[in-house]
Amino acid sequence: MFTKYLVSGAFLGVAGGGYYWLNAPRDQSHLSLDLMLNKLEALSQSSFETQGSWDASRTFHHLAQSVEFSMSGFPEQKSPIFQKTVGKLAYKVFNARGAMTHGLDEVIPGETVTADGQIQTALVRLKNSLLEFKGYEADMKPHFAYGQLDKADYAIAHVLHINNHLEEFRMT
Repeated sequence: MFTKYLVSGAFLGVAGGGYYWLNAPRDQSHLSLDLMLNKLEALSQSSFETQGSWDASRTFHHLAQSVEFSMSGFPEQKSPIFQKTVGKLAYKVFNARGAMTHGLDEVIPGETVTADGQIQTALVRLKNSLLEFKGYEADMKPHFAYGQLDKADYAIAHVLHINNHLEEFRMT
């Protein structure tokens, strides 16, 4: 009987701690769109190479489409049950960690693949999509996996997504 109470108490303690960790207030200033735009501007003035399976042009177009879809709507959505459970939890964990990890060669469901080899053009598209997002006043469209996000959460999601892809970039 004692073991049952001990296990139940431990579970409740871990669950409560996990809930607090996921929902605790955090300083997200390092995840700002302005800092990301500065980072991308510095990148546009540098020489770099990618270590992943996508070239830089493909990566920048992918990232731009993700930002654009947050305003225009994603072509395909995961189920509402997925979005409210797995998707919501994934976003909360990424947000709490201040970092995202995902398959860096996975397309957004319904994404139009653009691999034109025009690195600077693709990078300008990404920067312009972020600038458009900053000025966007209408309702945000649901994320294909996370579901409905407000603009502040979307901004963090975009920065986390871009940072994750930039992990494959090396300055030369």
